[in-house]
Amino acid sequence: MADLPTLDDLNALGEGKLPGLIGVRFTHLERGLIRSELSIRPELLAPNGFLHAASVIALADTSCGYGTRALLPETARGFTTIELKSNHLGTALSGTITCEARAVHTGRTTQVWDAEVRDPAGKVMALFRCTQAVLYPR
Repeated sequence: MADLPTLDDLNALGEGKLPGLIGVRFTHLERGLIRSELSIRPELLAPNGFLHAASVIALADTSCGYGTRALLPETARGFTTIELKSNHLGTALSGTITCEARAVHTGRTTQVWDAEVRDPAGKVMALFRCTQAVLYPR
């Protein structure tokens, strides 16, 4: 089984891409578990002043995607999201939100990940699930 990337590797991966632009930071990685965080700033809010749902989804989806990447079979060439679902239970106006994503299924052709996003007080504010298709060379 391949070695896991370092947190520095993960954080560098998003530079100049959406994860880096919005400020996603990875804080923990082990097989099947990844943690990340995102500091709320005005650019991540919706016009109503609340944290934009897309900002929350970007944190959760990026976390699940990077977790998937870390567990790809050696012969795979990548992955792509084939389904995602989010339930938003609350919001935040300031501070740092956190995400913990866990692998539910890591098969040869698909992976399923669940994530919880928590507000700065630690209360669950969103639940997220995604299914990733593992891609192989043709």
